[in-house]
Amino acid sequence: MKGLSSYPNPLLRGPRLGGSVPTPHPWYRFGRYLLRMTVSPFWQVRVFNRHFEPANGGAVYICNHQSFLDPALMGMALRRPMNFMARDSLFRIPLFKQLIASVNAFPVRRGTVDFSAIKQAMRRLKAGGQVTVFAEGTRTSNGRIDKFLPGVAVLAQRAARWTVPVVIDGAFEAWPRSQLLPSPGNVVVQYAPPIPQSEARKMKAEVLIESVRQTLIQMQSDIRRRTGRPALKYD
Repeated sequence: MKGLSSYPNPLLRGPRLGGSVPTPHPWYRFGRYLLRMTVSPFWQVRVFNRHFEPANGGAVYICNHQSFLDPALMGMALRRPMNFMARDSLFRIPLFKQLIASVNAFPVRRGTVDFSAIKQAMRRLKAGGQVTVFAEGTRTSNGRIDKFLPGVAVLAQRAARWTVPVVIDGAFEAWPRSQLLPSPGNVVVQYAPPIPQSEARKMKAEVLIESVRQTLIQMQSDIRRRTGRPALKYD
């Protein structure tokens, strides 16, 4: 992956993030450290362009969805704490509900436009938090990046100061949805330059989300070329 950077935003270095950016809760920091220690040796994970993480302000990260571990992969290398949407059925599991809620997850109903989840995401963004959205709504069945759900544009245009496209590649090969347990593999997480809210508001909602999707497809194609994986064909 020569030519891509892997350093954090210089404004977010140090034990305290500065300004109005909240420092991650000790439990969140422990969980992030534990994930790095357990995921990275099993999967060779490389993260690039971390310096695109905004230093302040609400930021929505629009990401593709390849495996169960995508929430951990998406945020474990960033400095600021991340909030995640998780399917509501996970919150019905005793103890697991408390666990995922403690690392900033909140429920979303799949297969429908969940206005309560969208409102919760908007509240967290307007409070200056970071929120990850897996815009396809479910894990891919073939590695390709499917069409995005339309509600994503609402967060980018109305609540988030920044919209950050991010792509994960290699997790599908290591843990496809048809496979019960993961296998070792090479995974790349790559961030794109953040889109300011002023730019997002200039575009129609459908144009914005398709533009982000095409950015992810282009990044995925570049990653697969660099890592020697077969190219994925899109219409």
